[in-house]
Formats: sequence, structure tokens, C-alpha cells
Amino acid sequence: MSVWDELIGQDAVVEPLVSAARSARAVLSDDGGDASAMTHAWLFTGPPGSGCSTAARAFAAALQCTSPDLELGGVPGCGFCEGCHTALIGSHADVETVRTDGLSIGVKETRELVRSASMSPAVGRWQVIILEDADRLTEGAANVLLKAIEEPAPRTVWLLCAPSVEDALPTIRSRCRLLVLRSPAVAAVADALVRRDGIDPETAAFAARAAQGHIGRARRLATDAAARERRAEVLALPLRVADLGACLAGAQSLVDSAGADAKQVAEEVDAKETEELRAALGAAAGVGGRMPRGTAGAMKELEDRQKRRATRTQRDSLDRALIDLSSFYRDVLALQFGSTGELTCEDLRPSVQRVASGSTPEATLRRIEAVLGCREALERNVAPLLAVEAMTVALRAG
Repeated sequence: MSVWDELIGQDAVVEPLVSAARSARAVLSDDGGDASAMTHAWLFTGPPGSGCSTAARAFAAALQCTSPDLELGGVPGCGFCEGCHTALIGSHADVETVRTDGLSIGVKETRELVRSASMSPAVGRWQVIILEDADRLTEGAANVLLKAIEEPAPRTVWLLCAPSVEDALPTIRSRCRLLVLRSPAVAAVADALVRRDGIDPETAAFAARAAQGHIGRARRLATDAAARERRAEVLALPLRVADLGACLAGAQSLVDSAGADAKQVAEEVDAKETEELRAALGAAAGVGGRMPRGTAGAMKELEDRQKRRATRTQRDSLDRALIDLSSFYRDVLALQFGSTGELTCEDLRPSVQRVASGSTPEATLRRIEAVLGCREALERNVAPLLAVEAMTVALRAG
């Protein structure tokens, strides 16, 4: 498999990236080859789950590819050489991937990133910086990054990822080459689950359809029974908001479910991180062993980062639930307008039909607006329970 095989349903993106990787070799070799397709800054945009970060990693691997076939006109990004392999698994000395556990990326982190980006490559051809959460840059951090992109180091490549072009400052996006990814087709996602993850075709088709092209979400739905149960609980909400008490109880259930998601992530990651840091700082052997003097600050910094990650995980989990809820009401609207096609929530067709027959298209549109309004409120850092309660009350009112 080449590095490009991981890009599901993104053939239109692969071609320019392969061309640019070829041009990158011409830039450095100065052999008269065409270098016009290569540039120092790229902006990958696309809906969540479309594979922006996957595309960026594949391109980074192709830039570091050392396959001997390249001398014979082979495609950069073989997937087997040391350059490709280390770039993909995150251990290449000249490929740095930046993602945030918190809700934003600040000036301090960005200055440190810009400083490291100014260095020459250690072992590879290019110094590649992948910024997976470019949309989470604060205004000050974005301005710091802008300076680095305006005056780049000769062999540094910036790969920025964001949900849409509007999520990047106009001054930054004007200096980047834009690549727009799309949500892959349901059939393509289902096929990937069967081929790569060994999922049975029926489960793969359900997960791909329910995830609406979000590859990571589809894989989780296909492999995690708890994730399927949480989705079913979310999509039972439209039938439960019969009175004010049910609305408030439903809101609390959604928030608690998101909290459980965050707790699961914490249990999987926090303990390991804490133990690794304790060992690195020279803690005494045994659980709860005494820490050396002067290390309390490092432990406190880790705890703060873990709390920020828990907050973001809860917000992301809530957002996924709201996306599922909006897809349910879109299916309701489709039935109300006479659609006979397959639904996103095909597994819940009886529930969708029940809601569709008991309301009007106008009421359904108002409910979709309530769900979208809740997402916007969460983005503005409104207290999650307050935002979700307002939404569930609006769902009842229709």
C-alpha cells in the first residue's frame, strides 16, 4: 500500500499532491525539472472525518520518501521506505505534527512552533510542520504564524488543516495553496471498513451510513458497542420530549453521555501519561511513590492539560450527538416531502416515520434550527447543560 491509499474517496486531492511531491524533488535537485507545483504552505479543508490530517500526513511522507523507484519515475509516497514509514507513525525527525488537547492554540505554543520550523532538516529533504487544528489558533497565535508563512525558511513546508477556508485568517489562506476535501461516499467508507478493519459488510454499511462519511466515526460505530448504544440513546430524544420534565431529563442525559465519553478517554490516556511523566521525573518506585523536589510544577501542568482535554472531549462528544440529532430531523423532513430513498437513520425508520407523521415540515425546520443553534452556543462556550436544555425545550415546542 502507498501512503495515498489511506485517502478514501479523495482522488481529486491525490493528483495535485503527487505532482507537488515530484516538484519538491526538482526544487532541491535543481536539475531543470518542473518545480511549479510545489509551494511552502498548504491549507487542507474539509468536513470533520473527511481526512484532512490524513492527507497532510500522506503528503509529508511523500516529501520524505526515499524509495529507489523515484529515480525511475516512481510515485512519491511508496509507504514502505524509512522516510514514509517514520513520517506516518510520527517518529520522523523532520515531520512535526501539532494538535491541541484544549479549545485553542495560544501565542506561546505558536512561537515555539515557529522557532523549531526555522531550523534546517536534520535527516530528510524538508522540515514539515502539520498543524491539525489551525482553526483553533487564537487571533494572536494566527498573527505569529502569519509572519512565519510570509517569510518561510527555505526548506520548511507548512501543512494547515481546518474544517473550512473561513476558519483561517484571510491573510493566512491567501498565502497557502488550498486543497478542499469532501466527505467520502458511504459505499467507499463501507468498503474501507471491510477491507482494512475486517468488519462484516452489513455492519460496515450501517456504520458508514450513520457516520455520514466521517471515517473515524464510522470505524468507532462499527467496532464499539458502547458508541452504538450512545447513538441510539441520542436518537431516542425526539420521541421523549413530551413535556418540560422530559426535556430537562433528556438534556441531562445528553450531557452525562458526553461526560462519560470524556471519562473513557481520560481512563485510557491520563493514567499512562501520568505514570510516564512520574518515571521521567524520577519518582520513587511503586504506585504513589514520592516525587523528587521541584517537580510539582510539571505534574500540575500535566493535570491542567488533561483537564483541558477532558473539556474538549466532552464538547466534541456533544457536537457529534447534535450532528446525529440533526441528521434524524433531516430524515424526518425528507419523509415529509415524500422522499422514498434510503435514510441516514435507516435503522430507525419507524421512529423517523412516527415523528414525520406527527408534525409539519415547518416544525421540523424549526427543530433543525434549534439543534444548529445549540452547536453555535457551545462554540461560544455557553455552559453545555444550559445550551442543551434550551435546545430540548425548543424541540418540544417545534
